[in-house]
Amino acid sequence: MKSLLIAALVAVTPLPPLQPELLHAAIADLEHPVVTAAQLRVAGPAGRWYGAEGVAEQGRPVRPDDRFRIGSVTKVFVATVALQLVAERRLGLDTKVRHYLPDLPETIDAVTVGQLLNHTSGIPNEVGYPDLSTPEKVLAHRYDQWTPEQLRALVPATEPKFEAGTKQEYRGINYLLATMIIEKVTGHDLAQEVDKRIARPLGLTRTYVPGRNETKIRGSHVHGYLNVPGQGLVDVSDYNSSRAHGEGDMVSTTGDLTRFIAALFYGRLVRKDLLEKMFTVPKVSMVDGSPASYATGLQTFTINGVEVWGKTGEWYGFNAGMFSTRDGQRRIAYSFTPTVRDSSQQLMTLRIANAVTSPAADRP
Repeated sequence: MKSLLIAALVAVTPLPPLQPELLHAAIADLEHPVVTAAQLRVAGPAGRWYGAEGVAEQGRPVRPDDRFRIGSVTKVFVATVALQLVAERRLGLDTKVRHYLPDLPETIDAVTVGQLLNHTSGIPNEVGYPDLSTPEKVLAHRYDQWTPEQLRALVPATEPKFEAGTKQEYRGINYLLATMIIEKVTGHDLAQEVDKRIARPLGLTRTYVPGRNETKIRGSHVHGYLNVPGQGLVDVSDYNSSRAHGEGDMVSTTGDLTRFIAALFYGRLVRKDLLEKMFTVPKVSMVDGSPASYATGLQTFTINGVEVWGKTGEWYGFNAGMFSTRDGQRRIAYSFTPTVRDSSQQLMTLRIANAVTSPAADRP
């Protein structure tokens, strides 16, 4: 009965059948980019597949339940909690951010909560953040511990980059501030709210928000490495992610991510009218003039004629993604561990995107 109800609520998109050889090829090339491990899970009524390559750590292959850092995929969880609070009338999307966080500079008084969530805030760039432009500098700061208040204080009292709501610029600070508002409204930290509202109800036993003092990934996990000049590959799995609170600090698995996005898109977590905001891209341009592609919590792209919604994420030594067709017929979660943090990571992301949407005619 439940599956029939879900089928009635969503419009089914015709999708090409999965091609296992293409899916495997997408993650099998560990040299372009150079990665130590890769895994891909495809779920949903339109086909299922799981594969992994490389090693989680020296001498051990990747297991399906191995955790990894999901980077900015965290933002989807934060947006989900925020919209739940809107449904409970404890948070207002049109309410000014400084109503909740009055210590922010008056120069951004016009910014609303909704503009944080869809990246149209125009908040000026933070000032005073450490330089992390090289692997050596990343290692030097890997155990730095930040409080949300310290991060908030990096927002300068200068004019906004643009008038709120008129352009879109993807910024982590938007979700740090949104998380601080969630914590102020609920009286609980984000970890408690994600666990209570999402992880426990859905049985996501491998998903969590790290504590501010945590550096190690709990339980069995994939290790991430950076290629450091003069040192070779350095394991950077242990890292204090407090500087990315609410914008990129969470840990999960491919199985948990595909279950989460199914529940989200099928309306189990967010009220229907509010869920629509996650699929509504503002009618503005990005700051570089390209079309906006971010909604509330989600981003969208179309490849091989298939439109998907979800989120990519990066962390030092880790790259992850979670996407689905809007009807939930095809859901994708992946993780790989690049040893260099540069644009070459897109090679594997594009291979995965092509493989999960490739028409049957492209079969080699």
